Amino acid sequence: MSKKPFIFKQFEVQQDRCAMKIGTDGVLLGAWADIPENTNSILDIGTGTGVIALMMAQRSSAQLIDALEIDENAYEQAVENFEQSDWGDRLFCYHAEFGEFVEEMQDEEKYDLIISNPPFYNSDYKTTSEERDIARFQDALPFKLLLEGSTYLLSEKGKLAVIIPKNQEENFLDIAKNFGLFPEKITYVKGSPTAEIKRCLILLNINSTKTAKDELIIEHDRHQYTKEYKNLVSPFYLKM
Repeated sequence: MSKKPFIFKQFEVQQDRCAMKIGTDGVLLGAWADIPENTNSILDIGTGTGVIALMMAQRSSAQLIDALEIDENAYEQAVENFEQSDWGDRLFCYHAEFGEFVEEMQDEEKYDLIISNPPFYNSDYKTTSEERDIARFQDALPFKLLLEGSTYLLSEKGKLAVIIPKNQEENFLDIAKNFGLFPEKITYVKGSPTAEIKRCLILLNINSTKTAKDELIIEHDRHQYTKEYKNLVSPFYLKM
């Protein structure tokens, strides 16, 4: 297994000890999520390598950027990646399960932005790697737990940003509504102009308003990236 780090423009990410490597979903979410100027605190749930939390540190002046990771190896690697970055004084990682974290923190800390690239494949697709399954399957962090727990941790102006499969959008939004969370913005992601929509980037808040919807196409042709995609990720990827 390669021990070379994934090098971004302003930070590097070691990922050899993480079951789930850096991928398009996480980087898209970290680049897409709205961060208002008055955002003081951010929580990244299921941080893995720590890449989204690092992107939050690059993009914002938030003084508190917490991350949460259940897998011990990924947790230790995220801590190392935070310490090696320019923002180590603003980044902190907790090694805990989300439900436990909510119980401990709900009266201690509120977050202006909660962000998560949650596991979303069901148990029918389990692999032989327990670490990869924990990182990628919904058993470890069901949408219900993510949404309900977030309501205890969000500040009054707080928002929740996620990326999920298109075929789970309706179920996710139904659960969110039950917990008083409503979609403020949804971006549908397609790999190419003729491809099906595979992902939804969703921003939720506690106010029921009209949902702004748009579409993001990643490529015109193979490795021929669209202007919109390049504008979104160019602050991070070296060759973009």
